[in-house]
Amino acid sequence: MFPLPKTATAPFCPSEVAGSIVVAANLPWWKKALRFAGPGLLVSVGYMDPGNWATDIEAGSRFGYRLLFVVLLSSLAAIVLQCLAARLGIATGKDLARLSSERYPKAVGRVQWVLAEISIISCDLAEVLGSALAFKLLFGVSLPVGVALTALDTFLVLGLQGRGFRRVEAIILGLVGTVGICFVVQLFLLGPDWGAVAAGFVPSLHALSSTEPLYLAIGILGATIMPHNLYLHSSIVQTRSVSGEAGKLAAIRLTRVDTIGSLGLALLINASILVVAASAFHGTGRNDVADIGDAYQLLAPIAGTTVAAIAFAIGLFASGQSSTFTGTIAGQVIMDGFLRLKIPCWQRRLITRGLAIVPAFIGVVTLGDRAIGELLVASQVVLSIQLPFAMYPLIRFTDDRGLMGGFANSRVTSLAAWFLFVVISAANAWLVVQVFGLV
Repeated sequence: MFPLPKTATAPFCPSEVAGSIVVAANLPWWKKALRFAGPGLLVSVGYMDPGNWATDIEAGSRFGYRLLFVVLLSSLAAIVLQCLAARLGIATGKDLARLSSERYPKAVGRVQWVLAEISIISCDLAEVLGSALAFKLLFGVSLPVGVALTALDTFLVLGLQGRGFRRVEAIILGLVGTVGICFVVQLFLLGPDWGAVAAGFVPSLHALSSTEPLYLAIGILGATIMPHNLYLHSSIVQTRSVSGEAGKLAAIRLTRVDTIGSLGLALLINASILVVAASAFHGTGRNDVADIGDAYQLLAPIAGTTVAAIAFAIGLFASGQSSTFTGTIAGQVIMDGFLRLKIPCWQRRLITRGLAIVPAFIGVVTLGDRAIGELLVASQVVLSIQLPFAMYPLIRFTDDRGLMGGFANSRVTSLAAWFLFVVISAANAWLVVQVFGLV
């Protein structure tokens, strides 16, 4: 009989793998960079999940390439915040959850923990819906059956118990690479107008002059930055062994390269989703495609081959499955940081996935295929509400010279971070108001 672990194990419990990846001081720069590569890739998964697919497809279908600059600016904002999270973890040796628990009153810490858990479940709901839809598209199963099949990813977590953290990073690289290859195939088959694509990356207030594109732009922003990623990144950067001020400085610089490179890849994939939708749908007069399932059904006849649709479904499946690992790790980080509680990784996975499957199953049974779109929007709104509660302590902590020492934010970085906090908080509040029809 296969024995289930009774304690938190590597690689999904970050405290069990802290400092486990040694980076020799005499290595050349490029080899050090490779040793530090990985945490940013795990974080990037949250920036290309099915929630992003939904907003990017609708934006491309309705407005062509015009909102590509929103994807670009949202990704740049994400890079700034994730770099702050990584710097916090390296400089202090503690993650955002642990520091919040230590430096805020207990009641405040408990509220932060609940919000962080809800954000993980909301994100996992999007992954359940995306994977369930991928099962339906690839294998012809019903959506309820597809939702039930997503519970099986717990076995993937069990299969990696006791393994090194680099193994998880390698699997995520494979999944993200799969998503990327699938969209390269689709772009090749569709042949977008690259001049119009380049023009779409140029910021334009005129493109946001009416309510509909502004609403979608804020939806893209709200779907891009995930609150639990800030907790996650501040923890997993500690898997690299670092000592001394010089070592921390080098680690921060190399981690910045990893973050920029990984989120740059996420930017390319998100932009590719929008470009595919613009080329396939907006360019052919189909301006009403706002559902992932509809996009799949229409791709084959428009592209003239089923390869584009199959690549789309495979990419969707890889996007959904990649969260199996990052969601489990983020859950352990948050429980350990706020509650000082460690549980076996399979239990953590079952709890998160179970709480996500219930609303997903109810939704697809009662609403049918349209549940995918409606629940994806709901999950992104929930994430939007919680983002400021993770951003505020992150910026406050990295501004604190008593905590960060010489690694505290410069004045320019601090102003940029607080500007992002105000803009993102206001944008998310506007999105919530619009979705719930409060105006």
